[in-house]
Amino acid sequence: MLWFKRISIGLFSLILLVIGFLYFALRSSLPSYEGELPSEVSQTVEISRDAQGYVSIEGENRNDVAYALGFVHAQERFFQMDLLRRNAAGELSELFGEMAVELDKKRRIHRFRAKAERGFAALPPEQKALLQRYTAGVNAGLTELGWPPFEYGLLAQTPRNWVEVDSFLALYSMYLDLQGSEGKDELAMGLMQQKLPQDWYDFLFQHSPDWQAAMDDSTVSLIPMPKSAYPALLSGQKIACTECSLHDSTDVGSNNFAVSGKRTADGRAILADDMHLGIRVPGTWFKAQLKWQENAESFAVAGVSLPGTPAIVAGSNGHIAWGFTNSTADWSDVIALKLDEKGEKYQTADGWQEFSYQNEVIKVKGQPDELVLQKETIWGPVLSPPFQNYAYRWVAHDPQGANFNLLALEKSKGVKQTLKLAASAGVPTQNLLVADKDGAIGWTLIGALPQRKVQHMDSPQDWSNGQNNWTGYLPHTAYPQIYQPQSGQLWTANSRMIGGKDLELIGNGGYDLGARGQQIRDALSVSAHHNEQSLHAIQLDHRALMLARWQQLLLDTVLTKDFVAEHQLQSYRDYVMKDASQASIGSVGYSLVRAFRTKALELTFAPLTAVLEQNKLSGRDLKFSLETAGWEIIRQQRTDTLPAAFSSWRTLLQQAVLQSKQQLEKEHGSLAAANWGNLNQSAIAHPLSAAVPFFGDWLNMPAMPMNGDSHMPRVQNKVHGQSERMVVSPGKEAEGILVIPAGQSGHPLSPFYAADHDFWLKEQPLGFLPGEQKYLLKLQPKA
Repeated sequence: MLWFKRISIGLFSLILLVIGFLYFALRSSLPSYEGELPSEVSQTVEISRDAQGYVSIEGENRNDVAYALGFVHAQERFFQMDLLRRNAAGELSELFGEMAVELDKKRRIHRFRAKAERGFAALPPEQKALLQRYTAGVNAGLTELGWPPFEYGLLAQTPRNWVEVDSFLALYSMYLDLQGSEGKDELAMGLMQQKLPQDWYDFLFQHSPDWQAAMDDSTVSLIPMPKSAYPALLSGQKIACTECSLHDSTDVGSNNFAVSGKRTADGRAILADDMHLGIRVPGTWFKAQLKWQENAESFAVAGVSLPGTPAIVAGSNGHIAWGFTNSTADWSDVIALKLDEKGEKYQTADGWQEFSYQNEVIKVKGQPDELVLQKETIWGPVLSPPFQNYAYRWVAHDPQGANFNLLALEKSKGVKQTLKLAASAGVPTQNLLVADKDGAIGWTLIGALPQRKVQHMDSPQDWSNGQNNWTGYLPHTAYPQIYQPQSGQLWTANSRMIGGKDLELIGNGGYDLGARGQQIRDALSVSAHHNEQSLHAIQLDHRALMLARWQQLLLDTVLTKDFVAEHQLQSYRDYVMKDASQASIGSVGYSLVRAFRTKALELTFAPLTAVLEQNKLSGRDLKFSLETAGWEIIRQQRTDTLPAAFSSWRTLLQQAVLQSKQQLEKEHGSLAAANWGNLNQSAIAHPLSAAVPFFGDWLNMPAMPMNGDSHMPRVQNKVHGQSERMVVSPGKEAEGILVIPAGQSGHPLSPFYAADHDFWLKEQPLGFLPGEQKYLLKLQPKA
């Protein structure tokens, strides 16, 4: 047995050796936090960090500061940056192999790498130089690591250097996150327009009159249910849907709101911003404060940056504070092509045109390259099958859609100046809220606004006669804006912000119901004066006001005495009565009412969803939530609107109770265990954690119950929600709040990997500015 003992000791030693080597490699890839490094800077740049890893960079000029920011981004977040550029360019297969090929093919339709090269070439000299310095810093930071970021070891890959156009690709990746990239919303709406009588189409797909909170006080009225018979297509559909979920709320969105000096005790304006995105490890944003000199003037700007780009995306410069929410207006069009008999040419106002073709080579890890032949028109790319008879026109494809003019906000000194700058910025068009140190507030859209020949259409249009084209982009003088409202408050929450001619100008790209916006507006209105703490409290508001009428429907109409007795639903009814008023982690009643509403709408519109599925679309592709129409249909309970699968409306609603209850019990074991905290457990994971045997969970944030949901200010689900919470008054930044999920670093051994996470989870504030310095790294000019 001596030989067995020796082999066992040898194997154990080998395992220890491998673990030791892996730990050494991981340790060697930690960023540099202290000391001095010779660098390509003109003068000394100081990079300090507080206990949370919040970075402050101070240099003598903006280019050196950009270099240092690139250095820090690469050391802390290079793999995240790499995913951003590869996602936009359609180059993920090079890292992940065959599993990413289909996604890469979708991305290659947009040819974003070529557009990024065009965008960089067109930059003004000052921005081009800044991006070059940022890029040099990124590559220096990557090189300075003793070992490449650990993700590349797991993937058996070597990181590729950053190039200037990659920063454009990071920006295009945000387009893919924030706006539709396949035109499915207009395809779905077009299908419905073809299939339904106009009166029913208008009723089903209307702006919500129940939940609206436009900042200009414009309103829309309920389009009543048509007196004509319900279309048989929507009640007698024989083929059931397999995935019956509907468009209910914007998948990505955000809240921002502001109060002017007339609404604060000391006359200062305050801005709050929480952008809603997918939550992962590391998070989207990186907290940074930048300080530099220029023409004998000192500049300081702080807030959140996007690793891969050199700008502070949302923050404060001491004169203004600004923040964004996704505009969800209409920034793209689907074009129905008129083809010749052979399908080789398409009709335009100038006659028949031949398609152009571009070869796109997809490199696949461990496999031969794949060649994609991308077909294009003068308006934009041709969509993938089965929608190959359509082309896509999108702001993201045009030069106006991507640039780095957002950098101008760093030096802006007032609301009026900032509103004017907004039109020149090449970003996915956002609601921009601004507050300045003199107490003023304002709103406009930031990003390029297309100028259309005709009013917005929600469905594909024929452009062959030249009547539906875009004629360019609007000047800043045509942008809708609000400056210093009489109420002293502004708010946006991805719902309809404005009405009338301004709404016609920007169109509808899938507005959220106004429940969130209304809740924010009303919370602002309750108090005459606000401060940072009161605005932060509104960000955390998880009252379920929109569900109140569904709760009442259950109690008054559905849960009858006989029905409750027959199906032993007394405890169900008790939970519904007791605690359905907010999406709090201990509430069972909220879980039940929410699940009932979802199921009731799915059953009501299952025939409609089935029609979409038969045409390779889904209910989630619709631009409009069916809450308004669904509520009216259920409220009126007309026999002709009842889906054929049910004998009565009472039966449908009771089935919604039983099916949703059964599903919750199946997933959680009992109603008592189906509290909202169990349903809404965080699943904030590193993208590679599933690929790491035994230790993968170590990369993830711990699963925790969370307050909040859709249709309330505290938006939160398992993997989506408030990607930052910021509250700040320009000139009073020391009193502000800034917290992010996870932490600053993407390195699991870093003290900053999860440094913010407990504060974010427990809804506790951190300072808007960096705290006391704990680490100091100096970049010194090379001799």
